[in-house]
Amino acid sequence: MSEQKLFRTQVIERPLAEVFAFFSDAGNLEQITPPELNFHILTPLPIEMRAGALIDYRLRLYGFPLKWRTEITSWEPPHLFVDRQIIGPYRQWIHTHRFTELSQNRTQIDDEVRFRLPFEPFGLIALSIVRRQLDYIFDFRQKQVAELLGEEQSAANGGDGRGETADTHV
Repeated sequence: MSEQKLFRTQVIERPLAEVFAFFSDAGNLEQITPPELNFHILTPLPIEMRAGALIDYRLRLYGFPLKWRTEITSWEPPHLFVDRQIIGPYRQWIHTHRFTELSQNRTQIDDEVRFRLPFEPFGLIALSIVRRQLDYIFDFRQKQVAELLGEEQSAANGGDGRGETADTHV
């Protein structure tokens, strides 16, 4: 199975430094993850975010308990950081977070997730289910980010707030 990609864009009426600070605090992950996933950070907080930082999580997906460990592979405040799954349900999960200052009080958030499902080529059977779950998770995330940062979101790629979600085969 080829690599899949998911893209999301969100614009928040907040300064770049404030938006980056929110995302660089791992403690905020639980707040922007759907509650039914029972997502909990296992690594003691606060976590010093930097290249090489490891973060352990626990969650439930479709009732099954999962452990997930990510490594911050790139750390370029206040514009970018990348986390990569080391242990978890995906064969590959690389999540790039980009932050662009549009004006003094307006920031664009771009998420790019490159992933592969396990058990290739049989994992392709589950791709539509996984895609729906990821869309749901990122929809929830965008709503929560807008609410927690005190601003309504606006979509950079359309009127539904979701930005762009795309399958790309590399």
